[in-house]
Amino acid sequence: MFQLASDQIKDWDQILTEFPDAHILQTLQWAEAKKQNGWSPMFFWSGSWRHDLDALAMVLRKQVNFLGMKFTVLYVPKGPTLDWSNTAAVAQTLDFLQALSRKQKAIFLKIDPDVLLGTGIPGSEEEQLNENGHALQKELKKRGWQFSQDQIQYRNTVLIDLRQSEDELLAAMKQKTRYNIRLGSRKGVTVRQGKATELSALYNMYAQTAVRDNFVVRHEEYYINTWRAFLDADMAKILVAEMEGQPIAALILFCFNGTSRYMYGMSTEQYRELMPNYLLQWEAIRLSKQLGCHTYDMWGAPDIFDESDSMWGVYRFKQGFNGITARHLGAWDYSPHPLLYKAYTQTLPKLLDIMRKRGKSENQKQVQND
Repeated sequence: MFQLASDQIKDWDQILTEFPDAHILQTLQWAEAKKQNGWSPMFFWSGSWRHDLDALAMVLRKQVNFLGMKFTVLYVPKGPTLDWSNTAAVAQTLDFLQALSRKQKAIFLKIDPDVLLGTGIPGSEEEQLNENGHALQKELKKRGWQFSQDQIQYRNTVLIDLRQSEDELLAAMKQKTRYNIRLGSRKGVTVRQGKATELSALYNMYAQTAVRDNFVVRHEEYYINTWRAFLDADMAKILVAEMEGQPIAALILFCFNGTSRYMYGMSTEQYRELMPNYLLQWEAIRLSKQLGCHTYDMWGAPDIFDESDSMWGVYRFKQGFNGITARHLGAWDYSPHPLLYKAYTQTLPKLLDIMRKRGKSENQKQVQND
């Protein structure tokens, strides 16, 4: 693979679209967003330039302090991008990434491409296995890659095929979901597109949601900059649900390469009985169709498909829209320094737990002060 020259990087997003499955987390905008947290991006390609590409990879590089020394970690978010059924391209790309990890003196290099292991809940009648995904899983194990303890992105998700009419999409949903979509409208809930000037208010609502649902969010500036970058690139839309002119829920819809993604959702405590999130999802589906997308990604599903998983309640909500449960390969790490990697991964969960507790405390203080 070859590194893109600086004058070619501006065309990266367009180059990505040569691959039908290229993910939005491999775009320039995501690379810029991650710079806020100390990551620096590198852009690589292989093949004949532009219309005969073999693979692409936006690799994030970060320096970390560990055992009193500075080390490098590398991450290819939702990548690399290639035809995973092309065994020669797979071998060439993995060879390159392994060599890159050694060249960069990295503790490890992480990938988490959206390669399907199968669809449907494991063990159900709907389950279908994906041969390419299982072949790649076998190849990674053979090469010494390890399934990562740190799954940064969701492994699994729910996908809705938008190549159906609105009537067909509604008819396929569960009756309770259709009822809840209509409930909000009957009771006076409206949905409109939001503006970039509302981003600060949306962050405050997002922080409230984090405290209520017990997850951690980053500082306001990170989200404002990230959301604005995608809005400015016309790769994101804001939808706001209101009751009597008062915002009560919202989501930010990210659109790239034929797929729209519900990556950020937020709501207040008020009017929750009117089920505004159902109407918001339906309007996001409708808007995605209008934007020409063929797939709507509801962004996230459980790792374990039973009530023990913390995402089970959210998953039940998403199931009502009758999407396909997509189970992916997940994140895998390659380390040229196995002993150092083992020490790092044994320490990392403790550090992450401390950071999460600290983050939740800061979120709580911020919401109380608003």
